[in-house]
Amino acid sequence: MNRQQGVALISVLLVLSLALLLTGGMLRSHRLLVQSSAQQLQHVQLRQLALAAEAWAQTVLERSAITSSGPVDLSQDWARLKPAFEREDAEIHIDIQDLSGRLNLNALLVQGQTDQITLGRWTRLLALLDLPALSLPQVGVVQELSQLRLLPGFDGQTLRRLEPWVALLPKEALLNINTAPRLVLMTLDGMEEGPAKALISQRRHAPYASVPAFTNDPLLSGLGLGSHGLGVSSRWFRITVSVSRAGSRLRLASDVERDPVSGRWTVAQRRFLPISPSERP
Repeated sequence: MNRQQGVALISVLLVLSLALLLTGGMLRSHRLLVQSSAQQLQHVQLRQLALAAEAWAQTVLERSAITSSGPVDLSQDWARLKPAFEREDAEIHIDIQDLSGRLNLNALLVQGQTDQITLGRWTRLLALLDLPALSLPQVGVVQELSQLRLLPGFDGQTLRRLEPWVALLPKEALLNINTAPRLVLMTLDGMEEGPAKALISQRRHAPYASVPAFTNDPLLSGLGLGSHGLGVSSRWFRITVSVSRAGSRLRLASDVERDPVSGRWTVAQRRFLPISPSERP
């Protein structure tokens, strides 16, 4: 009898142990499910905030009185945004950049006669960035910078170095001398660092109304700078939004374009970008 009672007790204990194991597994699965749902909800909320910030930035562009022929410069409202603000327990950073202030690589990539002046600017940009000579074959219009990884020499590190200084716009896009940063201005034939800095300082208070006003500036006297491929306006911009909330972050990059006929602004492409290790909280 005692032996039977002992076997029964062991059986009960085994059943209880199995039940506890099953219950523990169910609780762990439930906890993981709850955590996953919370993360998904957090991601949805971050996306909604990023898209709302994008819409607000686009409204700022619409109200900046940008026209097809008028100059686009850094004194306008779109270029003077407050860099960060808080909303719904989230910190939001918004940046708008004029893509015409970058070197347009599609001017070299599209098929046809090679633009030697733009090619010279590309060569000088590589030298300024301490990058090796890189050839841009005429493969046609490219939409994404990452597509250049199919070309020899264009690895991930090289593209990261190039990204702030180049754009992929229609072939006819002109380089906006009112918004081009110092390094891009230094790709112009004969332009040195000193005159480039002086021009940036001067245009902050007196943007150029025309390309001749730029090429005839006394600061450029003797350089023989030509006007090929230069302009003072733009209709292509990039809105970059970074949202931080409850320890999570999300970045959104949206390229927007103003139709030269109707004046309407549209989003040409939208990308949710990964957060680099240096940007993580």
